Amino acid sequence: MSMKVNKIVALQFMMSMVLMLGTASCSKKSSSSNASRATGWDVDSQNGTAARNAGKKQQAGPGLVFVEGGTFTMGKVQDDVMHDWNNTPTQQHVQSFYMDETEVTNGMYLEYLEWLKKVFPPTEENYKNIYEGASPDTLVWRNRLGYNETMTNNYLRHPSYANYPVVGVNWIQATEFSKWRTDRVNEAVLEKNGYLKKGAKTQDVTAESIFNTETYVASPTSTYGGNEELVLKKNQRGKRPKAGKDGVEEKNVYAQRSSGVILPEYRLPTEAEWEYAAAADVGQREYNIYKGQKKYPWSGDYTRSSKRKNKGDQLANFKQGNGDYGGIAGWSDDGADITNGVKSYAPNDFGLYDMAGNVAEWVQDVYRPMIDNEANDFNYFRGNLYGKNKIGKDGKIEIVTKDNIKYDTLSNGKIVARNLPGEIVQVPVDEQETYLRQNFSTSDNINYRDGDKQSSKYFDFGDEAENKADQAMYNSPKHNVTTDSLGTMIRKYDKSSKRTTLIDDNVRVYKGGSWRDRAYWLDPAQRRYFPQDMATDYIGFRCAMSRVGSKSEKRKSPRN
Repeated sequence: MSMKVNKIVALQFMMSMVLMLGTASCSKKSSSSNASRATGWDVDSQNGTAARNAGKKQQAGPGLVFVEGGTFTMGKVQDDVMHDWNNTPTQQHVQSFYMDETEVTNGMYLEYLEWLKKVFPPTEENYKNIYEGASPDTLVWRNRLGYNETMTNNYLRHPSYANYPVVGVNWIQATEFSKWRTDRVNEAVLEKNGYLKKGAKTQDVTAESIFNTETYVASPTSTYGGNEELVLKKNQRGKRPKAGKDGVEEKNVYAQRSSGVILPEYRLPTEAEWEYAAAADVGQREYNIYKGQKKYPWSGDYTRSSKRKNKGDQLANFKQGNGDYGGIAGWSDDGADITNGVKSYAPNDFGLYDMAGNVAEWVQDVYRPMIDNEANDFNYFRGNLYGKNKIGKDGKIEIVTKDNIKYDTLSNGKIVARNLPGEIVQVPVDEQETYLRQNFSTSDNINYRDGDKQSSKYFDFGDEAENKADQAMYNSPKHNVTTDSLGTMIRKYDKSSKRTTLIDDNVRVYKGGSWRDRAYWLDPAQRRYFPQDMATDYIGFRCAMSRVGSKSEKRKSPRN
C-alpha cells in the first residue's frame, strides 16, 4: 500500500515539474513575442519601426465617420427624364474610407480664414491675396430680381449661421481647405504624441514657421522653417531620449509613416465614393445582395417620412415646387427656405447627414459624360495629376518660402495661392517614373480614354492625325485673364462662334440636390458639372480620408 502511495506521490511530483517547465517555456515564448518574423531579431532594440508597429489601426480624423467599402451600381437606374445619358449604370467597387459626418460649415471654414489672417496678415501687400483668395464669394446670394442682401452680409459670419454649410466656395478653395485641414490635424496629433513642442501650433506659427505634413515626413528638421527646437524626437520605446551611463544619447527618431500616428490627407471625395456613401445600399443588404436599388439616400420612393414618430415630415431640404422653398408660414415642408443647419434631418445608413438636399457638393473628379468602367472598375476617378517633390541642386527637397509663393489668376479674375510657405515644391513626374510602366505613362491623366470622339465637331474617322489641336474632343471656350505689372486685370473673353461645348479639363463634378433643386436631383446617381474656379449659393463640400488597413472595422458574422 505504501509503495502505491509513493508511486502516486512521485507521479504527482513529475507532473508538477512538467507543468512548471511548460509554464517557464510559455513565459519564455511570450517574452520573445516582439521577435521579428523575418529575422528573429527583437524589434524593440532595433530600428524596426514598421515591424514594431505592425497591426496598429488607423484612427478616424476629427469629424469623420467610417464608410465600409464594397461593390455597388454606380449610375442612374430610374428613368432619365432629362435625357442627359451621362450616368448610365456601371458596376464599381470602392475601398473603405472615411467621410465628413456633415457638410463643412461656416464655423469650420471661418476657423481656416482666421488662421490665414493670423499667419498671413492681409494688411501686408505680399500676403493679401492669400486671405482674399481663400474667402468665399458672398455675392453669390445676389439676384437681379430678388432682395438677398441679408444673406450677402450675414450668411458667412453671423453666429446664427455658424452651423450651416458654407457656400460661395469654388472647387479650388475647397481643395486648399482640405490641405490646410490635413496639416492642422496632423500638427495636433504629433503634438499630442510628444513629437512637436506643446503650443507651437498657436504660439510659434508665423509666415516663416509653418508645419506641413509632407515636409515633416520627408525632412522633419525642415518644417517650422527649420526651427528644430519645435520638432522633438523620441527613442525607440516612444519616450524622450536621454543620455546613457556612458554619456551617449539613446538612438532617437522622428515620427514617420511607419509610426502609425500620421493620418492620411483630408481631400474631396471622388465621385464614386460620394455616390456610394450617399446611396448607403448597405442598409438593405440581404446576405450578399442588395434588395433593390434606392432612389434616395433613404429607403422608399418618397421624400416624406413614413415612421410613426415623424410621419409626413420631409427627409431633406429641397425645392418642393415653383415658388415653394419651405412651405407656408406656420408649418414648413422641410423647415428651411434657404440652407438649413447640418444634422437637421436624419442620417443615412452610414451615419452621414444631408447627402441629399441642403447644398450640392463638390467632388474631386473632372467631368466627362462617360464613366469608363471598361478601363477601371476599382476606385474609379478621373483627374489624376501625378507629381513628385522637387529636389534642388544641393540634393535636398525645395521648400516654398514667402518669397516664392505661387499665385494663379482664375478665369473670373480671382487671385488664389496654389501653395503656401512650408510646403514642398511639386513638379510633374517624368520619364524617370514612367519609363516601361504599364499602369501610367504621363503625369496628366485627365484626358485618358475620355471616349466619345464622335461628339467632337472636327472628328474624322479617316484622318490619321487624330491628335491634332483642331480635333480636340471638347472644343470649349478659352478665356484668358492676366494682370499687368501694375496689377491691372486684363480680360480676354473668348467670343468665338466655333465653340461646341462648355466641357473642358477645368469643370468638376458636383453631386446631390440642394435647397434650390427639385426632388429629381436628390438621387445620388445624378451628376452635374460646374467650372472649378466659380462658386454658387447652392454648392458646398465635405471632406473624405482614405482608409489604410483592413476593409472593415469589426469582425463579420453571418446573418441568421
